[in-house]
Amino acid sequence: MNIKIGTRESKLALIQAESVKTSLEKIFPQIKFNIVKIKTTGDKILDSPLFRIGDKGLFTKEIEDALLKGDIDMAVHSMKDIPTILPPGLLISAVTKRLDPRDVLVSKKKSRLDQMAPGDTIATSSLRRKAQLKSLYPHLNFIDIRGNLQTRLRKMNESPDVDALVLARAGLTRLEMEELIAQIIPEDILLPAVGQAALAIESRDSDSRINNMLEKLNDPVTSTEIRCERAFLGELGGGCQVPVGALARIDKCGLKISGLVASLDGKVIYRDAIEGDVTKPEETGRHLAEKLLSMGASVILDEIYNNSRRGK
Repeated sequence: MNIKIGTRESKLALIQAESVKTSLEKIFPQIKFNIVKIKTTGDKILDSPLFRIGDKGLFTKEIEDALLKGDIDMAVHSMKDIPTILPPGLLISAVTKRLDPRDVLVSKKKSRLDQMAPGDTIATSSLRRKAQLKSLYPHLNFIDIRGNLQTRLRKMNESPDVDALVLARAGLTRLEMEELIAQIIPEDILLPAVGQAALAIESRDSDSRINNMLEKLNDPVTSTEIRCERAFLGELGGGCQVPVGALARIDKCGLKISGLVASLDGKVIYRDAIEGDVTKPEETGRHLAEKLLSMGASVILDEIYNNSRRGK
């Protein structure tokens, strides 16, 4: 039996897919697993910020198309890349144990955020990161940057106009590059993206053989936390075009989710946290979204969506 695992072509994506492949090989040594590399729209368009080219499956559509056609049997994604609504016929069959979901600062001088000088430049194309950091560090300059993690690091090192990057810690951990980290940014400064640091394994909902196999890789705690965060994002209708952050945690006291919606300039941020029933994570995520919308986040979202439709 030969099972094909689809993934993006970047080094990080391949490492993630290899980790899933290794786990499956340990459980099913009699089965051969092969990795199939697929180039996505987000990998092809590198001269424009993600929010300007749309956010519906930029890093997943081509892989999902291959899955639906039967060219691959499963797909490994970074969870934060997956839209909240999946194509008909597909499902997230497993969510792996999450790494540290926080963002980190990588800077040329190993400076922390509070050590950077007025006018210093941080490169990131994430509206979520920009908005939150602008609100606390208005004296810093922010510019867009695209490319895989190694490309962004190279651009920073080669450009005299870039002093630092903001990246997900999990990516550097998986690439064994944590020595580059100047600061692990606390959640109260920078709330992560929905699903950050977790891997999602996607399959056809009709393929019971594959789905039964992948059940063995699912981490129940991470899966519940992610379901809560994705329900929060789904209720807001957000994606990479909107500055939205969320992080759900399960501990001995139960389930708690923190979430925010910010204006693009970071001058207005609606943020709150609620606790909920561990057995009803989607309900908890939706409740937090409804709370932020009632606080005024709906005004921000409407303005951003209207500007997006007008091409601004």
